[in-house]
Amino acid sequence: MNRRHFFARTAPVLGASALSPTLLAQAAPAVSGDAAAAAPATVTKLTGRIKKGLKFNMVKEPDLSLVDQFKMLKEVGFDGTELRTGDHTELKSYLEAIDKSGLEVHGIVNADNPDLETAVKFAHDVGASSVLFVARYDQKRPLMESWTGTQAILRKGLAAAESYGVKILIENVWASFLISAFDMERYVDEIDHPNFGAYFDIGNNVRWGVPEHWIEILGPRIGKLDVKEWDERKHRSEGLGAGFGSKLGDGTINWEEVRKALVAIDYEGWAAAEVAGGNRERLADIARRMDIVLGLV
Repeated sequence: MNRRHFFARTAPVLGASALSPTLLAQAAPAVSGDAAAAAPATVTKLTGRIKKGLKFNMVKEPDLSLVDQFKMLKEVGFDGTELRTGDHTELKSYLEAIDKSGLEVHGIVNADNPDLETAVKFAHDVGASSVLFVARYDQKRPLMESWTGTQAILRKGLAAAESYGVKILIENVWASFLISAFDMERYVDEIDHPNFGAYFDIGNNVRWGVPEHWIEILGPRIGKLDVKEWDERKHRSEGLGAGFGSKLGDGTINWEEVRKALVAIDYEGWAAAEVAGGNRERLADIARRMDIVLGLV
């Protein structure tokens, strides 16, 4: 049996065995005493609501061809992936990988590149439904200049998005901008376009707020989800950036409340991992952890 076939058969098991007691408890929370006798504990499920993805730059299997990398992602449990705008120069290769693997490219990550038209066209060409855009805050200039300036860039790009049937979604990254759910709500509503919304990053959000509270406020404005963990314990003991140091399910995000909030707004769509990537085994573990924190098992 060669290495590839070995991992194809064992990756789900390896991923499950690596799960911590904290994460496993989210899949089957313990109940004791009278409560256990009265009613078994339940976990809010998002089964059937979520398509599971990841950023393609998380894949670290350089010995595999592009087609085989796409096939591998499908085999370990992902439904789709996201490319970057710069990948549009290799369109033919990606179309071949999509066709031969059955893995979708559901989105294009454009970061803060003002050339949204190229990203939108690329999204259309690979069958993706969205372009992720980051609105930056130039702290050397008045706040409203960044507000109106980024909105102008988005409005220009939305003309192409409407033409191609693609959505532009703005993400709440660590740009010290749109740091309140009400900021994001106002920003999206001012643009007021059916092809525009929020790409809500659950882990990024924790620096400024509580994810489930943001979900409640943003509601149908949320077009897609980025999934990463935050660990307040590491943040406090090791520094700000260390908050991202725990694996999905091992941090301090209350995933049950996140799931409840997503059900309450009737969310259906993509959830994309955006964490440290790796080889097949690592990606299989990420897929398994997503299944648990998102209530897909």
